[in-house]
Amino acid sequence: MGDYDNDGYDDLYITYYGKNLLYHNERNGTFKEVGQAMGVAGDGKNWGTGCAFVDYDRDGKLDLVVANYVAFDVKTNPKPGQGLMCLWKGTPVMCGPRGLPFTTNVLFHNSGHKFDNVSRSSGIENTNAHYCFSVSTLDYDDDGFPDIYVACDSTPSILYHNNRDGTFTDVAADAGVAFDEDGREQAGMGTTVADYDGDGRPDIFKTNFSDDRSSLYHNNGDGTFDSKIYEAGLGLNTQYLGWGVMFMDADNDGWPDLLLANGHVYPEVDSAHLGSQYREPRLFYWNTGEGKFKDLSSQTGPGCAKPASSRGLAVADFWNDGRLSAVINNMGATPMLLVNRAANRNHWLGIVLKGSKSNRDAIGAKVTVVANDRRQVQELRSGSSYISSSDLRLHFGLGAISSVEQIDVRWPNGVRETFTAQTVDRFVTLEEGAGHLASAN
Repeated sequence: MGDYDNDGYDDLYITYYGKNLLYHNERNGTFKEVGQAMGVAGDGKNWGTGCAFVDYDRDGKLDLVVANYVAFDVKTNPKPGQGLMCLWKGTPVMCGPRGLPFTTNVLFHNSGHKFDNVSRSSGIENTNAHYCFSVSTLDYDDDGFPDIYVACDSTPSILYHNNRDGTFTDVAADAGVAFDEDGREQAGMGTTVADYDGDGRPDIFKTNFSDDRSSLYHNNGDGTFDSKIYEAGLGLNTQYLGWGVMFMDADNDGWPDLLLANGHVYPEVDSAHLGSQYREPRLFYWNTGEGKFKDLSSQTGPGCAKPASSRGLAVADFWNDGRLSAVINNMGATPMLLVNRAANRNHWLGIVLKGSKSNRDAIGAKVTVVANDRRQVQELRSGSSYISSSDLRLHFGLGAISSVEQIDVRWPNGVRETFTAQTVDRFVTLEEGAGHLASAN
């Protein structure tokens, strides 16, 4: 989701097996599909998965990055049990991803009139031996230019470093986010980004296949990450296969928690008794504020407990009351709306950003809320989770703090502004150019 033409109305891009679709918001409650006309439908030969709008060259127009899973042909794909790549724990299952043909990811540059495929010239095509799923954008090295992290299935994950000249280089292995702490490839599915320990730097969480732990990569501030999955208390529940995931401050205490959607890919796990279940519960990890999480899944009610084979997960403040809730998409079943009823008296602040010289949604902005000597940092992004898009409004839990001293914004074009004190427990709109100019980079 993102306002690609800067008309003040968000548009929607949807990936498919085959042609992808771009729905333009007609500003009258309807959408018009313009994917082919705008040059972002693709060639129809790939299996599109995660995507995100991102202004990678900071020209004020939203570009589009699309992850592809495989070059899939249903006519030539082997049947379950035909070959080693079509077995799991000795049971015939659908084939792949290993053994299926690789493909490349795609980067579309927004020229203002249409999108141009710049995948080759930008270096995005150089990562052609991966099975790609979730896309999360983040400025991990704090140079003011957005980078791109891609979770990959059964292959190393990708971290596209923005070279600030229109090109990208995959630095995932050097940065420490391609493998687990033992150097193993994992089957990555969903991703989410947040500063979970309050040091001001964006960290990465990734869900993985069953019989494996999730991944938590802590940002060291020097261009590298360390695996902290065990130190954070998150090396649990390895029986589940994770998909959509989001950092969200469920109780407004100022520390981002984690909500995970799970579900197996093989229905055969039930009938063959393979140690997993096709339908699985959701997981909720509460952030203690000390760099650790506590598993509270069993205390969160039927929203987490009821089994389902879940995939997508998106978070939003649906009732504008300062409580983040979630929508989860389930295979072969109705979606779930998980309503946040966590009891708390904590304060909060919602922030809506409006770019003028930057893209209208201000995707890529870095926001710092200063309150009572604490600084909370968030980035505004589309995408993340697993093939989902969450609320583009930023949500800051404040705990017992009842006033905000100032808000610092680094807009996507690099200009920094400071906005004065704000009252809390409400949404505020910050417009580019309306604050006090600080600097640019």
